[in-house]
Amino acid sequence: MTKLLPTLALAALSLVAHAQTDSTDTGKLTVSGYIDSYYLTAFNRPKSGNLLGTDQLAGRAFDRLPDQFALGLVQAKLGYSSRKSDLVIDLTFGPNADLGNFGNTSGALNLYRPASPYVAALYGTSAAIKQAYFTYRIVPKLSVTIGQFGTHIGYEVIDAPLNYNYSLSNLFNNGPFYHIGLKAAYAFNDKTSLMLGVVNNWDNLTDNNKQKSLIGQFSFKPLNTWAVYVNWIGGYGDDAYLSNLVDAGTLPAACNNYQRNLFDLTTTYQVTPKFYLGLNAAYGWYNFKEAGAEQAISTLFDSTSPSWGGAALYSNYAFTDVFGLGVRYEYFNDKHGVRYLHTSNNSLTITAPVTLAAGKLQVKPEFRLDVAPGAYYENSLGVGTDRQSTLGVAFIYKY
Repeated sequence: MTKLLPTLALAALSLVAHAQTDSTDTGKLTVSGYIDSYYLTAFNRPKSGNLLGTDQLAGRAFDRLPDQFALGLVQAKLGYSSRKSDLVIDLTFGPNADLGNFGNTSGALNLYRPASPYVAALYGTSAAIKQAYFTYRIVPKLSVTIGQFGTHIGYEVIDAPLNYNYSLSNLFNNGPFYHIGLKAAYAFNDKTSLMLGVVNNWDNLTDNNKQKSLIGQFSFKPLNTWAVYVNWIGGYGDDAYLSNLVDAGTLPAACNNYQRNLFDLTTTYQVTPKFYLGLNAAYGWYNFKEAGAEQAISTLFDSTSPSWGGAALYSNYAFTDVFGLGVRYEYFNDKHGVRYLHTSNNSLTITAPVTLAAGKLQVKPEFRLDVAPGAYYENSLGVGTDRQSTLGVAFIYKY
């Protein structure tokens, strides 16, 4: 990464060279957002009062509170667009805003993964920022984006109105949520584009070391109704969790010498105007470079090359403009415990959204069944069980 500063300097000079063309570029301001809430019941009646599982990690990350009315997220999003540039200020509040800023706060899901040593000083209004970035179009086909932006990895997003299912997949829950850095995108034509960037590793407000992660996305549209996205993020020594364990003396220094990669495939296909299919598949792994790390890593992760991954199939059908039905099946494997699930899991989610108020209001009845081997989930006695089923409804209003 020693060449990063000269590269940024060249990029800045390129922006200056194009500045003369921007003097008459005016734009438009937009305001949007949403609020979501839910009520669900869990048939396994977990004694703890949440759906996180017996390890209390992330069996269900966002919609995890049964038998009560719960607020999800409140969003206020400002956008400004002109011929040459875009600006996004995306602010979120509420329980899911804290969870969506994983690594940015010391919230509920961060208790077992030590935070960056800088978080205590920087925590505050930063926790409300989901995205804050600007994009500058150097030429019509080439643009540069700088700031904090949502991850390109995966099929689903944090924003509830944009997902067909309300409950989020394990692929989403166990992948990165956001990045801080710089990325450039080039459109070869109206069907093919490439994005490359450099970021502060994964889900970190501040970097825990001098290393950076690289990101990439290749997208193409074989048909007007079919889109394919091949995504990647990789880096060296870019897991703050492992770095903190090394710094604390829990792991030997050799455990900091590794590469981490995650490849992700997302594809969507509008089969007919009413019938839609989607697929998300991901595989990630660690590659440790020094022999001295093998025993310690094997003890921590039960593998010298720990990996995780899974696949989810999506389908939905619009019976009318008001009513539809969607099914998601997912398999996710984190048996080495390198992410947040710490088990393998099969999940089936059935959602029947009702759209009202000219598309502004979404009511989403939903059933979900999760099955994990062993005793990962929790019953009414606080004892482990191999499955968890829930039935509920979400209410989403967007503007």
